[in-house]
Amino acid sequence: MNNKAQTLILFGATGDLSKRMLLPSLCALDAEDLLGEDLRIVGTARSQLSDSEFRDFAREAIETYLPDHRRGGMAGFLNRLSYQSLDVTTPEGYADLAAKVGENREVAIFLSTAPSLFKPTIEGLAQHGLADSNSRICLEKPLGTDLETSCAINDAVASAFSEDRIFRIDHYLGKETVQNLIALRFANILFEPLWNAQHIEHVQITVGETVGLESRVDFYDGAGALRDMVQNHMLQLLALVAMEPPGSFEAGAVRDEKVKVLRALRPVKPSEIVTGQYRGGASDGEIVPGYDEELGRESDTETFVALKAHIDNWRWQGVPFYMRTGKRMPERVTEIVVQFRCVPHSIFPGAKLTQNRLVIGIQPQENVHLSVMSKVPGIEQDGMVLREIPLDISMPDAFTGKHKRIAYERLLLDLIEGRQTLFVRRDEVEAQWNWIDAIRETWETEGIKPKPYSAGNWGPSAAIALAERDGVTWHE
Repeated sequence: MNNKAQTLILFGATGDLSKRMLLPSLCALDAEDLLGEDLRIVGTARSQLSDSEFRDFAREAIETYLPDHRRGGMAGFLNRLSYQSLDVTTPEGYADLAAKVGENREVAIFLSTAPSLFKPTIEGLAQHGLADSNSRICLEKPLGTDLETSCAINDAVASAFSEDRIFRIDHYLGKETVQNLIALRFANILFEPLWNAQHIEHVQITVGETVGLESRVDFYDGAGALRDMVQNHMLQLLALVAMEPPGSFEAGAVRDEKVKVLRALRPVKPSEIVTGQYRGGASDGEIVPGYDEELGRESDTETFVALKAHIDNWRWQGVPFYMRTGKRMPERVTEIVVQFRCVPHSIFPGAKLTQNRLVIGIQPQENVHLSVMSKVPGIEQDGMVLREIPLDISMPDAFTGKHKRIAYERLLLDLIEGRQTLFVRRDEVEAQWNWIDAIRETWETEGIKPKPYSAGNWGPSAAIALAERDGVTWHE
């Protein structure tokens, strides 16, 4: 699909995601003349607002969340905006929305609403001509709470939209460094010949958050770290690291290879997973309460997960993928660590060789760090003195004049222009849920409960032991 949308409809247009991400991203794209002159943006939500009141809401959001130098002529962007109040559970309200959009226009729809509202929303769109062949739809997570509910959502969407018109978003795929992982692997002969079990000892994927529940109390306690982070973001990162070279950068080719990885994931044993829940402690220099104190009641919901995954295929047989994510960690960080094996034979007597390690920093710093062994300058009579040194590529330094983008900028532009490569296909989502559901079933049958850890630490001590049993140390 390459038809550029002429109208973008934002459901949940007065919500937190719209305020922090969507409207600022669209304004930034407009400032760079990337939206096209004729694109109109229609916001809709239950709030009763006029067009001018919605524009005031958008102006305040942009001034709060988008730097001055990226706003451009904000007045021109605001003039693209209009608003239609709509209760998505009331079918008759869609007639007014359809009238606002007009006829014979290419329409892109962004659903930033609760998943429970997807079905009535799609039914309303279909009944009023907004789900025809000129329309495409983007779904914000969460796409269900397990495989069964995910299939129900996908079935509801598929009843009105074909797969080539469905854009399932994972905002991590919009991050520059995540996309750069694809370039690093497949645009450089240096790495791909070594990217296999013969040369790589293990891989680590870490997503650490310093925050607690914030405003996500009800959602998070019903989800937990496994479903909130591992099922989507972390499994997508794992798939990009592990997938075979696709035949092209086309959506079908890339997603075919990712789903092969997800289907090759071995079921996780009870001994290969650790769960935790934070207690009171110090985080970001402040004393913070424990999870149950923030929640206001006791709960078995996990705020931390560490696990060891295996991919049963030729490329990765025997290579463990260590994954961990948690709230109230010592630092906010998302990174991928690729640990290479030792050289097969050292010609340097007495020298301690350190294994090469590739660290791909995704947030908060976007960088690529490769550690290599080098000779220490000087004259030695008893052989070379070696030391590990870093080869660093900092994205802001490497590309001066380029600014850091909001991940949603890339994804919103791809939605408008009809490019699906950085979106998730149905079989990917369901393969992810199939693996996650098996882990949760193991927790139930084995009676596994979260272990406590103090806020400001890297999870329970059992998470350290999970890696150290294999002689591996988490990268910190």
